[in-house]
Amino acid sequence: MKQRNAIKNDLFAADHHRQKIDRLGDPLAEIEKHINFAALAAEVDRVAPRPVSPQGGRPPFPTETMVRILVLKRLYNLSDEQMEYQLLDRMSYQRFCGLGQAVNIPDRTTIWTFENRIGEAGGQALFDGVSAQLLKQGYIARGGQIIDATLVPAPKQHNSRAEKELLEQGATPVGWKPAKRRQKDQDATWTKKHGKSYFGYKLSVNVDNKYKLIRKFKTDTASTHDSQHFDNVFNTGNTSRDVYADRGYPSEAREAQLARDGFRNRIQRKGHANKPLSECQQQRNRRIAKVRARVEHVFAVIDQMGGKLVRTIGQARANFALTMMATCYNLKRLVFLRKAGIVAF
Repeated sequence: MKQRNAIKNDLFAADHHRQKIDRLGDPLAEIEKHINFAALAAEVDRVAPRPVSPQGGRPPFPTETMVRILVLKRLYNLSDEQMEYQLLDRMSYQRFCGLGQAVNIPDRTTIWTFENRIGEAGGQALFDGVSAQLLKQGYIARGGQIIDATLVPAPKQHNSRAEKELLEQGATPVGWKPAKRRQKDQDATWTKKHGKSYFGYKLSVNVDNKYKLIRKFKTDTASTHDSQHFDNVFNTGNTSRDVYADRGYPSEAREAQLARDGFRNRIQRKGHANKPLSECQQQRNRRIAKVRARVEHVFAVIDQMGGKLVRTIGQARANFALTMMATCYNLKRLVFLRKAGIVAF
């Protein structure tokens, strides 16, 4: 009878494990290879300077370390508590954050405090910094732009009818203590899609057809119509003049504006009860759909990163979470493009 291999102990086991991780291919090492995190940290410090404590005390963790932690948190959809545990437990996380030999590891409070320190401005600086590095590597927007939006659920609120009426009037129920108010999201809204109700926020994106990278984005509440964000995410920097979007975006004014500015309208037509689409228009929609569907791949990857959802309360925190979502998608996409040999030209 064949015996199983006995467990071997070795003082250098940790080094052997690291070498095996490298041979298997650490996705975090691939991100680090192509992104300058020191430059990203410098941008964050520029828009959200590190506080200086006159009382001294233990120095804060480097901004670069904390930026790397935020990237891990979003890539793997972890809470602050889960992030603290994984930093203590996972060798690859420790190595990515430069904490392999560190005695003290950032805890959940440190992570939460850093997010609050940099806020929306810091999140936008990270997205812009990653975008700038993509452009330096040659990944400019090509092949036309695709505009679309996706719903991002938030924790549902269970309020009574009387409480809902007060909230709609902009008032806060008398019985809500400060602790309860902090757990109530008064910014997120309800909407319906395909007959199903959703509560939360909305992420509108502009993706280039060539590389499927998010070039611009806009965040809002779920009830805002997709078409209202068209101008916010429109990108004049694409090398192609083609503009793709689904049936939720067409309007006479928009079509006229695109024509005046020299863009090719690839927005799908929308039929009406008294005026259905002709066969020619339906064929046009099908042709457009083949290209427009590429933006759904973007949303699918975001979903694979842990789900299109936010655990936070309020618009400001949701904006930060969605900004990190878009930023980390671009990081993940860059690694894919590099490994697939899709080099910018």
